[in-house]
Amino acid sequence: MITKEVDSFLHYLSVERGLSTNTLEAYSRDLNRFLGFLEAKMRPSPREADQSIVAEYLMALRGCGLQPSSIARNFSALKVFYRFLLEEGLCPVNPLEWLSPPKLGRKLPAVLSQEEVERLLQGPDGSLPLGLRDKALLEFLYATGVRVSELIGLKLSHLFLEIGLIRVWGKGSKERIVPLGRKATEVLEDYLQSARPLLAKGSSGDFLFLNRRGGQLSRMGVWKILKRYANKTGINKKVSPHTLRHSFATHLLEGGADLRAVQEMLGHADISTTQIYTHLDTHYLLEVHRSFHPRG
Repeated sequence: MITKEVDSFLHYLSVERGLSTNTLEAYSRDLNRFLGFLEAKMRPSPREADQSIVAEYLMALRGCGLQPSSIARNFSALKVFYRFLLEEGLCPVNPLEWLSPPKLGRKLPAVLSQEEVERLLQGPDGSLPLGLRDKALLEFLYATGVRVSELIGLKLSHLFLEIGLIRVWGKGSKERIVPLGRKATEVLEDYLQSARPLLAKGSSGDFLFLNRRGGQLSRMGVWKILKRYANKTGINKKVSPHTLRHSFATHLLEGGADLRAVQEMLGHADISTTQIYTHLDTHYLLEVHRSFHPRG
């Protein structure tokens, strides 16, 4: 099944790049597999593929039992193919622009189901100062998907509760704006009014989450809090801050959220350095979070 786009691409690889017959056959095989997938989706031309279709295709390859190295090769073939189409004016957009290649040999972290997350969030006793802090912390982690290093560095001045947003500084000191969601905003307001003043000392500074001595909460402190409530609520999985981060992203995507919006909220830095990092409109991020997050 060779379309004119694939035929032009293979000719380019052969004549201009001088690739071997075996390499050309591998490209042809991988692209034909993709074209067959598009045809099944009633999109007979590669021009009609969008980001969600390509992501679905890569997931389908994994579901068929292909090795990560084979999936990475397919991704690479599509990336070179669409770059060629874009340069030749044969395709209006590159559907792989915001997709990252599959990680080789990397095991995905555990994901909590929505029911397990609900149990975990119900674990703390909100009538006690530390319990209310823990409740706010767990809600915040699941609502925002922030890294633990980002969480412990958050300060009161980074909060914009009146509009449901938080300013986060991620890897490389890159700033991003992340929606909080309705439930996390409510619990944070309770924590700030009723619990944090009781935990705060003269040396507490501006840090959002405090330990029992009024100091800045540490990475290990967050890990211990999560472990305690996972055990308390009978969750038989290894739960870490990254588990909630991964669950946050997974549940948004399962609900139909746009990959690019989720990528923006997570603050992922694994985009090609040649691409311009574009911040999405915060109103759009709020709408995506509100529409697709289970507790938005």
